Amino acid sequence: MIAGHFGLAAGVKAKAPRLPLWALMLATFWLDVIFIILFPFGIESLTQVDPAHPAYGGALIHAYYTHSLVGALLIAAVTGWLASYPWGQDGGLVIGAVVFSHWILDLIVHRPDLPILPGNAGNLPLLGFGLWEFPVASAIVELALVLTGAYLYYQRAAALPVPPKANPSDQRRRVLTTSLVTTVLLLLLLLSDVLGL
Repeated sequence: MIAGHFGLAAGVKAKAPRLPLWALMLATFWLDVIFIILFPFGIESLTQVDPAHPAYGGALIHAYYTHSLVGALLIAAVTGWLASYPWGQDGGLVIGAVVFSHWILDLIVHRPDLPILPGNAGNLPLLGFGLWEFPVASAIVELALVLTGAYLYYQRAAALPVPPKANPSDQRRRVLTTSLVTTVLLLLLLLSDVLGL
């Protein structure tokens, strides 16, 4: 769901134009960034459902801190609070919401491997709707996120006023080029994820 997360960030950029795209992209992937930091220490890990045939969505994520419901909410709240310093309260709220959107999208695609409490305290049932069990459906949902986000990003960028000394056709060409490059990169990311490259 990597490309889908980034597609959502591109779509949010259309609604929150003051926030830099890099900050939204990082925010949507922030839970995984912390997961990557914890991974080498064995605090969080992942295993393949079928190690002989690794596939798109074929992993169980043992991210009992970063990807627990309460852990994700705490990480989102702290990140949003920190983001409010450079981008104001509204920007912080958007960044915090984008951080938490990662957990919502993961809930849709993951097999039941998302705990409610950090460390899976209380051994409560694990959450996940398991869309990854249906790779074609999962890829279609992710593709829809990428294309919708790219379209909203393009639409917002195209609506920006042209600076007084800029050539309108050059401005349109830059917007189109940036949007196409972003879309192609997201589609390539999705393709590599689906193909397991």
